[in-house]
Amino acid sequence: MKIIKLVICTLFGLMFINAGLNKFFMYIPVPEMSAELRKVNEAFAAIKWLMPLIATVEIIAGILFIIPKTRALAALMILPIMVGITLHHLTYAPEGLLMAVILLLINAWIIIDNRKKYMHLIA
Repeated sequence: MKIIKLVICTLFGLMFINAGLNKFFMYIPVPEMSAELRKVNEAFAAIKWLMPLIATVEIIAGILFIIPKTRALAALMILPIMVGITLHHLTYAPEGLLMAVILLLINAWIIIDNRKKYMHLIA
């Protein structure tokens, strides 16, 4: 089980490192978008600091997610972004919803698995 968890968390972390780096270097081609989705992306781009912030959090959290000792912190860091990704796919791009839900569930699994580490934050 430990090996499976390590593999899943490594792949999860690498996906977010890749997503963050892509926001800076734009090396993955952008697929065709509907007019509505294009408007949403233009709105995000209009806020100049938003994508660099998200990209930086994705890269840092992706690295931390791979390291077992820092995984609990990474899971909390990436949670708001993961919720946003899931809601975005639910609202604008349902074809990516399955992957978003799977990633959200992995993140939730790690949070639940580390719940004892968070107890002092809410007690």
